[in-house]
Amino acid sequence: MAAPAPHAEAADACLDELKSAREGLSATEAARRLAEYGPNQVPEAALRMPLQRFLAQFHNMLIYVLMAAAVVTSALQHWVDTGVILAVVLANALIGFVQEGKAEAAMAAIRQMLAPRAAVLRDGQRMTVDGIHLVPGDIVLLEAGDKVPADLRVIEARGLAAQEAMLTGESLPVEKAVDPVAVDAGIGDRSSMLWSGTLVTQGTARGVVVATGQATEIGRIGALLGGVEQLTTPLVAQMDHFSRWLSLLILLASAILLVYGYFVSHHDFSELFMIVVGVAVSAIPEGLPAVMTITLAIGVQAMARRQAIVRRLPAIEAIGSVSVICTDKTGTLTRNEMVVAAAETPEGVFEIAGRGYAPDGAITPSGDLARLARAASLCNDAALHCRDGEWAVEGDPMEGALLAFARKAGSGEAGQRRDAIPFDSRHRFMAVLTETADGRVTLVKGAPERVLRMCGDIDLQHWHDRAEAMARRGLRVLAFAERAEEGDRIDVSTVDGSLTWLGLVGLIDPPRPEAVAAVAECRAAGIRVKMITGDHAGTAAAIGAQIGLQNSNRVLTGLDLDKLDDAQLALEVAGTDIFARTSPEHKLRLVTALQANGLSVAMTGDGVNDAPALKRADAGIAMGLKGSEAAKEAADLVLADDNFATIAAAVREGRTVYDNLKKVISWTLPTNAGESMTIVLALIVGLSLPVTAVQILWVNLITGITLGIALAFEPTEAGTMTRPPRPRNAPILTGELVWHVVLVALLFVAAVFGIFTYAIDKGHSIALAQTMAMNTLVVLEIFHLFFIRNIYGTSLTWRAVRGTTMVWTVVIAVTAAQFAVTYFPPLQTILGTEPVSLMDGLLIVATGAVFFALLEIEKQIRLGFQTRSLAPTRQGG
Repeated sequence: MAAPAPHAEAADACLDELKSAREGLSATEAARRLAEYGPNQVPEAALRMPLQRFLAQFHNMLIYVLMAAAVVTSALQHWVDTGVILAVVLANALIGFVQEGKAEAAMAAIRQMLAPRAAVLRDGQRMTVDGIHLVPGDIVLLEAGDKVPADLRVIEARGLAAQEAMLTGESLPVEKAVDPVAVDAGIGDRSSMLWSGTLVTQGTARGVVVATGQATEIGRIGALLGGVEQLTTPLVAQMDHFSRWLSLLILLASAILLVYGYFVSHHDFSELFMIVVGVAVSAIPEGLPAVMTITLAIGVQAMARRQAIVRRLPAIEAIGSVSVICTDKTGTLTRNEMVVAAAETPEGVFEIAGRGYAPDGAITPSGDLARLARAASLCNDAALHCRDGEWAVEGDPMEGALLAFARKAGSGEAGQRRDAIPFDSRHRFMAVLTETADGRVTLVKGAPERVLRMCGDIDLQHWHDRAEAMARRGLRVLAFAERAEEGDRIDVSTVDGSLTWLGLVGLIDPPRPEAVAAVAECRAAGIRVKMITGDHAGTAAAIGAQIGLQNSNRVLTGLDLDKLDDAQLALEVAGTDIFARTSPEHKLRLVTALQANGLSVAMTGDGVNDAPALKRADAGIAMGLKGSEAAKEAADLVLADDNFATIAAAVREGRTVYDNLKKVISWTLPTNAGESMTIVLALIVGLSLPVTAVQILWVNLITGITLGIALAFEPTEAGTMTRPPRPRNAPILTGELVWHVVLVALLFVAAVFGIFTYAIDKGHSIALAQTMAMNTLVVLEIFHLFFIRNIYGTSLTWRAVRGTTMVWTVVIAVTAAQFAVTYFPPLQTILGTEPVSLMDGLLIVATGAVFFALLEIEKQIRLGFQTRSLAPTRQGG
């Protein structure tokens, strides 16, 4: 059915070959073609096979060390040691394999949430469908910022251009037109075609689908619409780098320890070798990058549940540290359920009743609104549908409200559109040339100050004042005008001063109640919320006051911003929270000015021209419902519900993820240091080993990843949204963390040697003393886990003790494993353990409790000093 060379055929001929029409396919025919041609999908990058993922787990420095140790111990015929080492290797590989699979599945699910949608004509009606359901012959409607969902032959175009760099390498947008081109024209010269995956940068178009899925140009050459993003962020990459170099340092230190122990202390080589292997294994944080990756995957899923879809993983860290959120108004802070509430024409002032998009509602007083309603209806790209008794809009909600108003005013006039100038934030109006029963007429709608300049014989000041009065009521104000036409095209150069004024329309879009609460939550968290809107200053100020912005009585307009140089803007932006009548270019200047003040900025956007500001922001946030594909591609996060409350939730989740990453690090490094220092100290001082090499391998196996993983599932701490934002690029390896590593390592050494010495003094055998010391290590790590769960508050609460399901699952599993190796004879033989009495067991648990108490006292002292140091800052802010 596909046309052999659609770019070289006339548009109508191409439609005929595809057995389609300008009104689109019927729903029945589209379903039949979908079954015939299959979904409109390009195969994604092949994921690694399970076997490949499993084998990749062995590509790890610690595994190489353990495998080498297994070879040496087998050569020395220490078969038990070899078996334990191989068990550690296999267990690490299995845990990594399972968790990595879960992480990849999480990312795959997120990609599905970002699947594109397309506006099409079916049965002559505009509707939105999933991009994968497009079929050859579908008529697709496109505007600036849209991603082309399939290969299209252009059948209508108005000021159309597309960015095709992904296919042609051409960095500049390419102009498009309806006229056919030569059969042998290259891809980059086929101006009558729009290619799947490219972006519409300006204008509007209608096109007929000529190829879908693998039959598209991008599918034919095997290009991919985005690969699976690797689960990493700057922090995870930083810790991976740190772990590698720390591992090399530990291996070097272990080699020195081996030489010292053999040549200076004259230890038996085979026994010493196993001890040094145990030191290396206990000290190397082999599970840290893996557990951090799992934490990241859980954070991505948690954000998705909150309707915040992560497109670029570093955004998880960035959103948690923002100190300023710059947000749009319409649909983000407000409900985006617009209703025309007022109209004003030269004949009088009118109030319009009604709810939602239903075309029912009284207009008082009665009057002639026919010409204004006709302009609202025909200068419009939206469509209204009634489904199951509920009216819904296809397209822009504001245009849907204008259609409802037109029907209330009795305008059902149809017209054939001849030409159009799409709305653009730079010229701030939309114009259509329509053939009506009264002849050809150009209808214009746009910002009042812009449309007023296009009209002749009008009292400009009077209507400016009327628009201001509407805006002060919190209404979004649009102006309408018209003029009779003779030609087939709108001549933009002759528009100014030639139109006839029709009047003003005021639309109400009430604030979201949840947005009001979210703004208050952000302010409590030390985050300044700034509203950037194209609306009138009066409207912006009214909405700003309703949602609780800090300085709602001060508004800077786009004209004000144009008068300020960059240095002045950096000063002004700090004390202003409302910016009105702005363009996307102003957004970029505002982001830059805020960042110049050392602030971390989140910026929302939905238009194609918002992309530079979204890229420049520390966290670019695109709207999932009303946002263009260009904005989504430039953004780090996409809001599935376009709701400001979702941004606040994303900040909370971002802070939680960062906290959990910090907890994983703060638990892993100190416990590893504590395990290894007990052995190193014994070797250097010449004391008896408190735990054997095999036992240290066992402890590392049973606690190394399991207890750490539990921290990845930690919920948000109380008070998370009352803390000030952390500084941009704050290091994770702080002096505070280094002190904690040293403190915990010293307490580990004291507790383990204390229990070991106590057992020897009581006349216990070396094996029993070592069993008690090994169990002490595990108990200390469990208590340390409960301590580290609350890094910003006390751990001495019932909520802290109650923990989470995951925490108690791993603690019970580790405890059961320790009981098994302590009391189960076959395992006693392998690990050289002996049964521990009840009283000795209680002493070990009591030692863990004392360890926990010391850490908690130190934390409370530290937090007390921090609170005092922050108090003057908070008062000053």
